[in-house]
Amino acid sequence: MLITFTTDAHADITMFGENALTFITMMGHSKTVPGAILAADVPMALDRLRKAVDAEMASHSAENTAPDEDDDEKDEPTVSLSHRALPLISLLTAAAEAETDVMWK
Repeated sequence: MLITFTTDAHADITMFGENALTFITMMGHSKTVPGAILAADVPMALDRLRKAVDAEMASHSAENTAPDEDDDEKDEPTVSLSHRALPLISLLTAAAEAETDVMWK
């Protein structure tokens, strides 16, 4: 499943469903698709997402201090949660500045 975030102030962002639902939850919303955030609530959703991503990354880096047993996984490039969130954070920032709603479907 793909989920597309839209707002009048930014280009659409399409994400894989699993990642998008994680970010929607981090913003304080249910995993309901389609959904929306009213313009007045966008700054709060943006703040929640940033804080949740920061907390997740701190938690993840603490877990990865132990050596991995599977060397094959070390060869695979990984995309961190914070990097996956950047396009959505950009969209929310633009929507907050322009005071526009954000929707996803």
